[in-house]
Amino acid sequence: MATLYDMLGVPMHATEDEIKRAYRKAAMKWHPDRNAGAEAVARATFQEIKDAYAILSDPAQRKVYDAVYAAQMRDWEAQRTRHQQAQAEREAAARAADEAAYAQMVSLAMRFADDGHNRDVLFGVLLGRQCEASRAARIADSVAALQASRREAAANAAASPAADVSAESPTASADKKQTARDDAHGDAQDDAHAARANHRKHDEAINEANPAGALGGLWFQFLNGLRF
Repeated sequence: MATLYDMLGVPMHATEDEIKRAYRKAAMKWHPDRNAGAEAVARATFQEIKDAYAILSDPAQRKVYDAVYAAQMRDWEAQRTRHQQAQAEREAAARAADEAAYAQMVSLAMRFADDGHNRDVLFGVLLGRQCEASRAARIADSVAALQASRREAAANAAASPAADVSAESPTASADKKQTARDDAHGDAQDDAHAARANHRKHDEAINEANPAGALGGLWFQFLNGLRF
């Protein structure tokens, strides 16, 4: 928004002498006699410079102009602010609508992918819903890749227990069998020890109940020893 000060090339706080010097310089530059071949433009510009100087060189007119200009600037700033706010609101609404449309297209593609359709089908469905081609391609690629990743993860999870069993080494299997045999042997030895201990207790009980029989057995063993 050009002002009278801009026309003369001075700031709003310029002194009277600065305004006068600026006017003389601008008048010489745009005088029709000094702009051969562009007299019409020079004449119009020269007249604007004269009008600007006539107002700014008069203290009373300059004061009125500054007040009016300040009010105009306030109105212009308020209008510009309202325009910027309205523009921002429109852009925000457009972004929200675009994001909602994108989410809807992704949801649609996911539904068809869950039904087992491939990437080309997803792309065609999105195009049929008036989705822009490049966006439809991106969504179809992403959804198809996601579904493939999910299927691979599910397959790996299902195959994991069988893989653990089949992956057992022959050495580990042999070690398990040997351990089982050792455990069985140890149990048999424990049973034999327990049987001998019970037999000794049984003999001791008999000897205690029949001392004569016990002495007779000892004499029999002694006599057998003498024969040999």
